[in-house]
Amino acid sequence: MVNKSRKAIELLYRDKCTIAEYQPVKDPITKRTNNKEVVVLENQPCKLSYKNITSTEQGKVAKLEQTIKLFISPNISVKAGSKLIITNQNNVTKEYVRSGESAIYPNHQEVILELLEDKA
Repeated sequence: MVNKSRKAIELLYRDKCTIAEYQPVKDPITKRTNNKEVVVLENQPCKLSYKNITSTEQGKVAKLEQTIKLFISPNISVKAGSKLIITNQNNVTKEYVRSGESAIYPNHQEVILELLEDKA
């Protein structure tokens, strides 16, 4: 049973997350096994959080770094190398990759993400 504090946290989840992993898939025609992107979870409620950090060094221009954190149910497995496709409440979709170990708490988990760069 989900406790009240977890339900309260999950009320803040306004975004939707799809998780894709690379898994070995056998081609039925060639009989070869190759790693392919496989969707393992779709439309999971979640919340993205952004934190901007400005750092300066003596005599240098300020550097801005952004930390992107995903809040999601602690029951979800987000494996290393997973691609996360997140659609925010304004229907803007972006792709991310998991960049660190998940911090799992009783009511939620936090996953640090990196924006997946365009391969253009």
